[in-house]
Amino acid sequence: MAVPKRRTSKARKAKRRTHFKLEVPGMIACPECGELKKSHHVCPSCGKYDGKEVVSVG
Repeated sequence: MAVPKRRTSKARKAKRRTHFKLEVPGMIACPECGELKKSHHVCPSCGKYDGKEVVSVG
């Protein structure tokens, strides 16, 4: 079985992980109510998508 000969240093590990980060989803303002929502998704606050009411929010 392959076993590393030397321990991976903190610097080398950090350099490898530079591209491993969280991404913020694309948020836009809802044209109906102005709240932030994910693009191409139903607005969670007013329940509208593309100017039509899709979900009734109570």
